[in-house]
Amino acid sequence: MIVKHNPPGVAAPVGPYTHGIEIPPNARLLFVAGQLGIASDGTVPADARGQADLVWHNIARILEAGGMGLANIVQMTGYVADPAHAEAYRSARLAAMGDLRPASTLIFVSRLADPKYLIEIDAIAAKV
Repeated sequence: MIVKHNPPGVAAPVGPYTHGIEIPPNARLLFVAGQLGIASDGTVPADARGQADLVWHNIARILEAGGMGLANIVQMTGYVADPAHAEAYRSARLAAMGDLRPASTLIFVSRLADPKYLIEIDAIAAKV
C-alpha cells in the first residue's frame, strides 16, 4: 500500500500535493521523462493552457502504456517558463488530476529547451 505523509509539526501543503509518499517494497515504478505540449502530429499550441492540456494527455498515454494511470503518480515536477502561465498550469493540473495529491514541486524557469515550449512536467508513478 502507498502511504501519504503530511505529519504534524510540518505546515499543511499549500497546494494540491502531499509532503511525502512512501512506496512499499516490490512496487513497480514508471519514470516519465519531462513531457511538453506537443501533439502526436508535432504541432504545439501557442497558448499555455493548450500546452498544459497536451502535457497531461501525453503523460496519461505513457502511463496507460505501462498499465498505470494518473492515480499512480507519486511524484511530479512542473516547470513553467513564465509565472504568467501559472494559472494555466494549475487549472490543467486540476482538470487532469482532480483530488489526486502526489508529492510535487513547481519551478519557474527562464525558459525550456525551445522558447515555444511553455510548460513541462516529469513524473514518477508506482503500482503495487
